[in-house]
Amino acid sequence: MTRRKNARRRQRLGIWSGAMGGAVVALVLFAPGSETFHALGPMNTGHAEVQCSACHRQAPGTFRQQVQANARYAFGLRPEPADFGLADVSDAACLDCHERPNDRHPTFRFLEPRFAKARENLQPQTCMGCHLEHAGERITVKADYCSECHGDLELKVDPVDTPHHELVATASWNTCLGCHDFHGNHLWKAPTRMADRLDPAVIEEYFRGGPSPYSDEKEFRATRTTLAQIQGRAQ
Repeated sequence: MTRRKNARRRQRLGIWSGAMGGAVVALVLFAPGSETFHALGPMNTGHAEVQCSACHRQAPGTFRQQVQANARYAFGLRPEPADFGLADVSDAACLDCHERPNDRHPTFRFLEPRFAKARENLQPQTCMGCHLEHAGERITVKADYCSECHGDLELKVDPVDTPHHELVATASWNTCLGCHDFHGNHLWKAPTRMADRLDPAVIEEYFRGGPSPYSDEKEFRATRTTLAQIQGRAQ
């Protein structure tokens, strides 16, 4: 009899300990300000002050509707699955802050048929094709990505002392960003001498999150939604 009581006591103690432990874990994971504990990785450069809910928004429908939609998809009654809980982050969330009318490489340009190969290899038609979030870096592709679209580049009037067709022929793709600011938002004038270009190592440091080697000044900052507005929406 005593042995049975001790077993029940240990069982109750185990249940209460498990419940308390679960409550503590839930409190740590879901309390305000604890998002970093269950994020996929560190925020990208410049996003440290942006709250998770600024980009991660609730998926349409209730949980029951989401389950039903995915069940219909599993049986072939729906063309695509539905998001559970939070919707996938789309380009629209990125462009809330970063859309500019004079972007040299806006994502929609890469939807043209001639960029089919680039879309297959690089996904430049999406912001996250080059700026994958939660990687702790500014740019998450290699610096030679210009080769995906400019493999046959020739200029009738070439302003550089080493013509572009020679750079293409020698696969000198690591030199492109030494002269060209990809989105064109920094106050930067491209050099006309290869000796004046930025060193590839400096570009790599910039990719990893270092300071801009082009300029500290920008033509445009957030145009549609300021950081303060994002933080207000997230609260």
